[in-house]
Amino acid sequence: MLIREIATAEVVCCGVQTTASEAAQLMRHKHVGDLVLIDDPTDERNPLGIVTDRDLAIEVLGRGLDPASTTVGSLNRSPVVIARDSEDSSTLIDRMRMHGVRRVPVVDDHGGVCGIVTLDDLLHVIVDDARSLLDVMAKGRKREQRMRR
Repeated sequence: MLIREIATAEVVCCGVQTTASEAAQLMRHKHVGDLVLIDDPTDERNPLGIVTDRDLAIEVLGRGLDPASTTVGSLNRSPVVIARDSEDSSTLIDRMRMHGVRRVPVVDDHGGVCGIVTLDDLLHVIVDDARSLLDVMAKGRKREQRMRR
């Protein structure tokens, strides 16, 4: 399945100079657990990284840093793992496994953020596919039973 078919299109982004406190408030306001860090919020929105609610808790609060002065850019790990909207989900799953990430910004042909894919999104697709396969098996059994009567 193509990433564009799985990705959540409504991505919440912020600049690297956003403070941890501002990021937490934005996450709360938008009801999300992550923000995609971008180079210029008013321009092409090229992803530089991702910050999660866990990053804020573990790296800022857990280390006793001041959330009002710690920027999300200082929490960023490089390189950022991204996905192209035109690639296959199995390729992305391999990349997520290799890098140990659960959330990946999705970019379009111009490199701008156009979505985000999470581990949960991929699990939903896999579970739906597994349910479909179970339906195939059940219908096959029923058909076979009808034919053998």
